[in-house]
This record gives sequence, structure tokens and C-alpha cells, in this order.
Amino acid sequence: MSGDARHGTRHEIRHIGRHALTVLAGQLAVMAFGTTDTIVAGRYSDGAVAALSVGAAIFVSVYVSLMGIFQALLPLWAEQHGANQPLAIGRSLRQSMYLCLAACLIGMAVLLAPDALLRWTHVPGPLQQEVKRYLAIVALGLPPALLFRVYGALNQALGRPHLVTRLQLASLLLKIPLSVWLAFGGLGMPAMGAAGCAWATLVVNYAMFGIALWLMRSRDFYVPLALWQRLERPDWPQLARFARLGIPAGLAILVEVTSFTLMALFVARQGTQASAAHQIAANLAATCYMVPLSLAIAASARVSFWRGAANEALARQLIIQCFWLAALIAITLSAVLFIARESIAGFYTSSPQVVALTAGLLGWVALYHVADAVQTFSIFVLRCYRITVAPLAIYCALLWGSGLAGGYWLAYEAPGSLHRSLAQGTPMPFWAASAGALIVTAMAFSGILCRVVKTRP
Repeated sequence: MSGDARHGTRHEIRHIGRHALTVLAGQLAVMAFGTTDTIVAGRYSDGAVAALSVGAAIFVSVYVSLMGIFQALLPLWAEQHGANQPLAIGRSLRQSMYLCLAACLIGMAVLLAPDALLRWTHVPGPLQQEVKRYLAIVALGLPPALLFRVYGALNQALGRPHLVTRLQLASLLLKIPLSVWLAFGGLGMPAMGAAGCAWATLVVNYAMFGIALWLMRSRDFYVPLALWQRLERPDWPQLARFARLGIPAGLAILVEVTSFTLMALFVARQGTQASAAHQIAANLAATCYMVPLSLAIAASARVSFWRGAANEALARQLIIQCFWLAALIAITLSAVLFIARESIAGFYTSSPQVVALTAGLLGWVALYHVADAVQTFSIFVLRCYRITVAPLAIYCALLWGSGLAGGYWLAYEAPGSLHRSLAQGTPMPFWAASAGALIVTAMAFSGILCRVVKTRP
């Protein structure tokens, strides 16, 4: 590699690093929504945090899978940006509104009718009512949440993530006092527990989306995109292209998320302490996930930009260097999580039993995160090359098969001493099986990515 090429790559890595840190700040603010709710509900009662664990698992499964459809459009907009086609970005964004409408209708229907899912997973009857109350509230906040994710993907594709991050950070200042107030009551409001956290989320979602609309109407750099033209009729060929890229990506995220959020539903039968410990572990795993996710978003945006600008060599160099960077950061973060697992668990809850259960899970969460970082980076970059179906098939076989089903077998169906030692009120079998499945997934995805980097022109 020449000196100029090395300098260009270093400049791009710094650009990706700044982009990733900006995205990470916003993602951590959003994750702090869940952390805030977990802490607030945990201080309210074990029953409230158990209801939040189940309700949040269902909502996250629906929201994140639908969000993944629109996040998968980021490479398309980044390529159009690299090819200097601003009008094409505006038109495709308007077309994506048809896809967003369909996603909102499907998502709200699932959230408003969870009875079959709750019965299938044997969630205790007293807990079901509180979970359904939680889901009915957050269902109303799904449309603005998805529309804001479209706005986020657009800004990431344009290399302007700071506007999204500022909104997310500001919204946290609203979310924290709202959750505390509505959960515990006061100033004329009754205590609502987990439902109060849901109402706080709904208010914040509408506030964020309203400000995003105002920014898109008022900021000059959106003008070349001609966003506010009259909405065209559905362009079925373009919508089909969106669907071929977005739906497999969304389904892959659904499998990934439900491979551990469904654990919350299966763990619920072990009691409120096990559910609370699992909720804390899941929240920490999701928080750690924001680090490789942010790097993957930033790298995929820049890789697609240079592919759109017809510079495939630079795109490949960025993939290689960012892959190793993602792995190194993940190992460091996992080591911290493992060493400080008891202190971290004590921060979330004052219950000694829940602290002990959670600390036992965090060792597996640390191992889970290393594999999660590698597979997350790989799958985002593979979408830059329109590779979405193979990762979906691998997810289904490993995460749902070996991970979720394997964990269920270990927890509830393993014979003899194995069953007695693993399944007495601890979610550990689920996390152990999921970590093993994710390691194999990471190896498969990184192998596919290696072949792409070597063989694409």
C-alpha cells in the first residue's frame, strides 16, 4: 500500500471512529431508557421488574425487528450519497414511508394481542395482566419510534449522526424524571409501576419524532434531497428492492433478538427473582451490544459510500481494519464485565438473592458479547454487498435451534443430575447455550465476510 493510500485509510478510520462514537453516545442514551426503567421497576417491586422483563422482551422483539428493515436501507442511501444522487435519496425515502406504514400496522397488531404468546410461554396469570397493560401503552408509541429510526438511518447514511445523537441525549433528560414520577406517583399521579415506565417511553417517542420533523423542514443540508415533494404513488419495483434487502435483514434481527428476549418468557416460570436477574443480564448484554453496533453502523455507511463512489479497494481496506478493531474492543469490554460482575449486579438491585443470580449470569454474558461483536460487525458489512438471506438461515439454525431450544432443553428437559443442577431457579442454561450458538454464528459470518473481501472486485 502506498503512503498516500495508508494516509487515506487512516483518515477514513478516524472518520469512522468519530461517526461511531457519535452513534454510540446516542445508542447508549436510548439504552439508558431501558436501564432507567429496569432500575426504577426494580426499586418499585420484584413484580414490577418481572412484568417489565416480559413486556420489554416482547416489545423489543417487535420494535427491533421492524427497525432492522429500515436500518438495512442505510447502505442504499449511503451509496446514493457516494454517487452524488441527492434527489434519488429523497425519492427513496418517500417510498420507504409505504413500508413504514405496513410495519406500524403489523407491529401494533402484535403488541395489542399478545395473549397467545403469553400462554405459549407459560407466563404466570397474575403477571400477564401487567404485561398486557405495559404492551398496550408502548404499542401507541411504535409509529413515532419507527419513523425516528428512518430519520436516524438517513442521517447516518449522510454522515451526519450528530443531529440524531443530540436528540437522543436530550430525550434522556426527559425520560428519567418521567419514569420515576409515573412509576412511583406523586403530584396528583397514582403509582403505576411498570406501566408508568411505558407511559414515559410513549411521551419521549413522540417528542423525539416531532423535533426530527422540524429539523428536516428547517435545516439547509436537507434541501438538495427535495424531501418535501408530493408523495409519489407506490413504486412497486423499488419497494420490492427494499423488501429483498430489508425483510431478510429485519427477520434476521428478529431471530437474533428473540433468541435471548424469548428467554425472558421461558425464565418467567422460574419466579420473580430469576426473571429479575435475567432482565438485568439482558439489559447489560444489550448495552454492551451498542458498542459494536455503533462501529458497524459507521463502517457500513462509509463502506457503502466508497462503493457508491466506485472505490472498492478503499472499501475493502476499511472492512479489514474495522473488523479487528471491533474484536479488540469487545474483548476489552468483556474482561471488564467479567471482573466487575458482582459490583455491577449490586448497582441494579438491592436484593441479595437477585445479585447472586445476576453475578453468576454475567460470566456467560461476557463470553456472549465477544461473539456478538464479531457477528454484528460482519452482518452489517455483508448488507453493503446485498448478502442477507444466508445470514438469516444461519441465525435460524443456530440462534433459535442451538441457542434458544438448546437452552430450553438444558433448563427444563435435561435428564437426571444435569436437570437438577442447571434448572433450579437460574437462567444460566439459556445464557450458556446462547453463548455457544453465537460463537459458531460469529465464525460463520466472519468466514463469509472474508470470502467477500477476497473475491469481490
